[in-house]
Amino acid sequence: MGKNLELKIKINSDNGIKKKLKGLCKFVGVLNQKDVYYKIDAGLLKLRIQNGEYFLIKYLRDETSQKRWSNYEILEISSNNAESFLSSIFEVETIVEKERKLYMYNNTRIHIDTVKNLGLFIELETVIEKITEEEGEKEFSEVVEFLNLDLDKQLKTSYRNLLLNNQYN
Repeated sequence: MGKNLELKIKINSDNGIKKKLKGLCKFVGVLNQKDVYYKIDAGLLKLRIQNGEYFLIKYLRDETSQKRWSNYEILEISSNNAESFLSSIFEVETIVEKERKLYMYNNTRIHIDTVKNLGLFIELETVIEKITEEEGEKEFSEVVEFLNLDLDKQLKTSYRNLLLNNQYN
């Protein structure tokens, strides 16, 4: 099971952030993502359709904790009928569509997301795979400080929840 530390902040513009990112990390590319969330009893389950590839992602996160740690599992699906298949088994809760500009700094994924019906966001995910939690927290803090992100503005919720609660649209 994977683990990461997350942060999400609504932004008005990505110009200043993109300039800072050029001096910090590598631009990986643009990801067009459609996340289909299914109703389940515990945790979250979504089908991510990303640039023609399919991934079933299950994750658990305590939305009330100070730090947003997530535990997740990813299953790659080779069938292009995954969405209709899963929708025939599970009730669809909501769909999140976004364009994600992905940057990488060591173990931290930096996303600039344009989310349909929600707007523009910056999101950080420091992946704890090859490093310890302590090293991950240190790297995460370095990125937050370098980008001068205001932690008081962070949203401790998912795009799914923002859409379900009709926020920002």
